[in-house]
Amino acid sequence: MRKRFALVGAAVAALVLSLLAVVPAQAATGFTVSNGRLLDANGNDFVMRGVNHAHTWYTSSTTQALKDIKALGSNTVRVVLSSGDRWTKNDAADVANVVSQCKANRLICVLEVHDTTGYGEQSGAVTLARAAEYWLSVKSALVGQEKYVIVNIGNEPHGNTGYQNWTNDTKGAIQALRNGGLTHTIMVDAPNWGQDWAFTMRDNAASVFAADALKNTVFSIHMYGVFDTAAEINDYLNRFVTAKLPIVVGEFGHDHSDGNPDEDTIFATTQSLKLGYLGWSWSGNGGGVEYLDMVTDFNAAQLTSWGRRIFDGANGIKATSKEASVYGGGGGPTDTTPPSAPGTPSASGVTSTSATLTWSAATDDVGVTGYDVVRVSGSTETAVASPSGTSTTVTGLSAGTAYRFAVYARDAAGNRSTRSGTVDVTTRPGGGDPIGTCAVTYKVTGQWQGGFQGDVKVANTGTTAVNGWTLRWTWAAGQTVTQSWGATTTQSGAQLSAANVAYNATIPAGGSVSFGFIGSWNGTNPAPTSFALNGATCATA
Repeated sequence: MRKRFALVGAAVAALVLSLLAVVPAQAATGFTVSNGRLLDANGNDFVMRGVNHAHTWYTSSTTQALKDIKALGSNTVRVVLSSGDRWTKNDAADVANVVSQCKANRLICVLEVHDTTGYGEQSGAVTLARAAEYWLSVKSALVGQEKYVIVNIGNEPHGNTGYQNWTNDTKGAIQALRNGGLTHTIMVDAPNWGQDWAFTMRDNAASVFAADALKNTVFSIHMYGVFDTAAEINDYLNRFVTAKLPIVVGEFGHDHSDGNPDEDTIFATTQSLKLGYLGWSWSGNGGGVEYLDMVTDFNAAQLTSWGRRIFDGANGIKATSKEASVYGGGGGPTDTTPPSAPGTPSASGVTSTSATLTWSAATDDVGVTGYDVVRVSGSTETAVASPSGTSTTVTGLSAGTAYRFAVYARDAAGNRSTRSGTVDVTTRPGGGDPIGTCAVTYKVTGQWQGGFQGDVKVANTGTTAVNGWTLRWTWAAGQTVTQSWGATTTQSGAQLSAANVAYNATIPAGGSVSFGFIGSWNGTNPAPTSFALNGATCATA
């Protein structure tokens, strides 16, 4: 896990950066820098909007993570790699695979070596010169990918000791890459654990930029506790903009052990100045900064508060990201394929005014960004919630009233799926006596190779009649219903829904209804262990 130190007081520097207006030194084959702006290979201005993903520690999570990061609107991902000095080396084949997946998801790939983190202060950290050697060792995975890849030489290449060497070390690493034949846009991180509190990068950026023979270098500042006021953020970023030196916020968070960064200003200022930002980080944080996870356990359906802020908040990724034009999108998404329909929702926790709905996830070629829950009344639909995950609690319902709900899925391009199946929910009466208090008797009345017959009795053990009912259960061994009587059955995956037919729609208080079915099984045929009637859990008789 990343290490952060409490930082000593920021030095005050008055030196103003020299103005530079540099035209790229060669015809564009990939990203270039001109007049302080990052341009893609088509010559279009490109503003990074994305996140960091710790690939080198979580290689098995990368395939899905990149799909999800794109689905949530990102146009860029910064990928953590290792030179093999502190962690397992990501070799050329692995780097090529990561780049291929970035391209498949229409993401710009910023690749960084993490072994340099805190050099001079962190045990085991390596030099920028060593990082340059690594990049040349995986050159075969990089050459030809200049339109899609930016090489971030080394993460936070100096701690708070020896950071004065950052300027010469960075120049040397840039020149080594150029001499080795890499023409990509290069990104360089600041010293002082990336936060440049001594202003070494700020005050020497012009000479570092000039040392690049291709004039194709971008500077990256990491904003954590050092940047806890709007004045500090605005001053730092505006100095680079005034000097026409390209700058991005390569890492930042909403909180940190070294102080509380002003993330709202970071979002607002980068947007107003049209500067890129890459938040830390998708998932997998440890060492006491687990709160920097954007999703829990790499599950895109479980956005954290930080994840909701960076993707859905003011000046966040969804509101400001534009896809790189090298993917043919002209700066915008071109996906026209809608997601699959979500699973039919099930209801639980039904009260007199609310109900919790849960459904199985939809799928999409790029990724599902969220869901729209609607209340259905005849041919009319009313939107009631738009969660990012596969569950929501609908509130504001009327007591003792029947409702019907369904769900749509949507993706980053705004495509919407077909509607899911519907679930009927009857809220509890205002007096608190639960409608749907019930007991279920489930019997297998006959079984043969691959098939069986079942009978189900649903008893209303409450004091109020149930008018219109749906009974649901989940199979444990892949059983399916092929025929039914006394109920209309539908199945989504392992979940079976049985709804009343016209003649048995009412279950009087103390009364019961029955239905039967023919099903198929393979291997084992265990009985369901729980049942829900109109969202209320039933006893098993």
